[in-house]
Amino acid sequence: MDLEDMLRDLGCIVVGPAARVHQALSLIDREPIDLAMLDINLGCETSYPLAERLAMLGIPHFFSTGYADIEPAFRDRPRLQEPFSETQLSSLLIALRGAVHSP
Repeated sequence: MDLEDMLRDLGCIVVGPAARVHQALSLIDREPIDLAMLDINLGCETSYPLAERLAMLGIPHFFSTGYADIEPAFRDRPRLQEPFSETQLSSLLIALRGAVHSP
């Protein structure tokens, strides 16, 4: 199943995707974002600058990656190891949404 379809089936409104850091930063600046899913590998770039911006803005986010190793500064961030199931994605989204809506 296509990832965007999977996210929509789980009740998400998909903003993006963005294939480059500058595109994603532009989306972050102009779109209301409650939660973000980041692939670490963006070709010749990584999404670490996006994770930094999202953290600075207080927007929950997680990495979706096939990589076993993540930069030390980002190892505490939630992560879904690829390939993952819709159930695994749903569980993480529920956990992160709970963090968004907690008092």
